[in-house]
Amino acid sequence: MPVSRLTLTDFRSYASATIEPGPGFVLLFGENGAGKTNLLEAVSMLTPGRGLRGAALSEIARQGGSSGWAIAAKLGDTDIGTGTQPDAPERRQVRVNGAGASVNSLSEWLSVLWLTPAMDRLFTGSAGERRRFLDRLVLALEASHAHQSSRYEAAMRARNKLLSEESWDEDWLSSLELAMAEHGAAIAEARARAVAALDAQLAGAPEDDFARAQIGLEGWSGDHLTATLRNNRSRDAAAGRTTEGPHRQDLAVRHRAKRMPAAQSSTGEQKALLLGLVLAHADLVADRRGEPPILLLDEVAAHLDPKRRAALFARLEGRGQVWMTATEAALFEGIGAASRFHVQPGQIAAA
Repeated sequence: MPVSRLTLTDFRSYASATIEPGPGFVLLFGENGAGKTNLLEAVSMLTPGRGLRGAALSEIARQGGSSGWAIAAKLGDTDIGTGTQPDAPERRQVRVNGAGASVNSLSEWLSVLWLTPAMDRLFTGSAGERRRFLDRLVLALEASHAHQSSRYEAAMRARNKLLSEESWDEDWLSSLELAMAEHGAAIAEARARAVAALDAQLAGAPEDDFARAQIGLEGWSGDHLTATLRNNRSRDAAAGRTTEGPHRQDLAVRHRAKRMPAAQSSTGEQKALLLGLVLAHADLVADRRGEPPILLLDEVAAHLDPKRRAALFARLEGRGQVWMTATEAALFEGIGAASRFHVQPGQIAAA
């Protein structure tokens, strides 16, 4: 469901701001540093996790503000709010229609996908970056993935801490490993389902200016985690971390037509592969949830040639709410009906 009103309080560069976008294209233009990406980040914070920048919660508060921040959004007849209080800057609170709710419950209300300039290095970057990207794709399809991931991470942190001690509580250690195995299996199964469905979606995607990717999972296979963790206790204690599990999986991406790893493709091809992958996933989400996800595309138009830019706008038309940023309004040429906003430091004005 699209965001029909977004209100920020002491969020990044905004002391107070409200924007009322329409259901289709939401176009934000302004000079570098004006606060365009901050608006996209605010929308991304309406989902579990730490948003498109992955920042610590305390870093999001406006400098010179109260040390807390708040985001309020209207989705149809539903009001969603999230933020922190000055006395608890790293504790995020969520309210839905005025009632308290968990952070993970946000995924039940909307799905949000994003592309930022930093993600241009996704295929050549670390496995952790690709894994986080994959988990966002999974979360848009299965809301329970956030709960399974948070419980697995909590059990793994507790196990790592216990292994760092001189003596181990065997019963507690076994209990933590059972929890990791339970939640880890759910994580791996959800990833496998999502990857299989998305790969099939990509295989049937149209041949156009955005190269089609072929994807799969590499790394940990998902079998016998309880026994693996038990057998690896000494090794993990020496390493100071858990060396095997779903947190070691990687998303493998290849150029489907050229049959080569995405990391070996040209910079332009990698950008096209990433865009094609996100667009195919948006179609899959729309089919599964009955409504398209919100797309946040930061400075995407500036990095495409005019032909690919026109092709992108054509493919985005009618896909629900799509937020895009650019330094110049001219980069949005070719887009018809849209909500247009001029962003200046701390201010947003309809254009």
